[in-house]
Amino acid sequence: MSTRVAPKGQDLNTVYFQDSKRGWVGGDHGFLSRTDDGGRTWVRQAVATTDAINDIYFRDKDDGFLIAGSAIFVTRESGTRWSEARHFLPKEFNGATVELYSVRFASKKKGWVVGSVSKRDQVIDSILVYTEDGGETWTRRRAPSRLELIDIDFDDEKRGWIVGAGGTILKTVDGGQTWTTQHSGTTATVYHIDFRDDKKGWAVGERGTILRTTDGGEHWEPVVATARSTLLSVQFVNDDSGWAVGRGGTILRTWDGGRTWVQQESATKQNLYALYFNKKIGWAVGADGIVLRYER
Repeated sequence: MSTRVAPKGQDLNTVYFQDSKRGWVGGDHGFLSRTDDGGRTWVRQAVATTDAINDIYFRDKDDGFLIAGSAIFVTRESGTRWSEARHFLPKEFNGATVELYSVRFASKKKGWVVGSVSKRDQVIDSILVYTEDGGETWTRRRAPSRLELIDIDFDDEKRGWIVGAGGTILKTVDGGQTWTTQHSGTTATVYHIDFRDDKKGWAVGERGTILRTTDGGEHWEPVVATARSTLLSVQFVNDDSGWAVGRGGTILRTWDGGRTWVQQESATKQNLYALYFNKKIGWAVGADGIVLRYER
């Protein structure tokens, strides 16, 4: 099932569902919309930004976070009202611009956001910020990479991974106090990472790049997929079944833990930027305001 939720010409960059009924999509020009009936109807929500919303994440039923441009927004009432928690201004970065991409919480109080710092459209540094008070205040921490950091995922309070440009994969085992570089074996930009537990993880990126690990990222092995399109999002619903989406309407599926991938019919040629599964229902969002719904 495919519907257009955002206005024509506006991309949707992120999708998040709390359960089978309630979910959000976010995209260009601060567009945010919520459904309470499993995607049958969508209601626009107000966020005080004109920047593209890049990520939405709820820590529990009430407390949610979204990333737009160089700002972090927070809600304490299930998304009915959003307020700005932190805005990174160019003057803090010698005139450079911050772009934030991904937000995840490792525990009730501890959360992380990753992104990049650019000057004249050239990335000059990464940005990694964290909160220890549930998102009230945010502090910068140095990452062992100055390349663009694009996606972050935590398996539990201690273990997390970050992926980004130039094949960057970083890991923490101490709740983000320290981050170490993992050897990804690629220089392709890695856009998204998904860990099922402390051992099994998958990452996707440029030109059909798919990587899988069974030892927490000590070793990443490349998987050859039929699609050469850039892949932008990956999610597994159990140890065997996973999906990946990307440019040109690409949808790939695996039934064997990511060893082999098969192309799925998506009925669109639009770029698909994000994917989210809630139990049996899958959602993908992309260019031109498109929302795809899948029931497995």
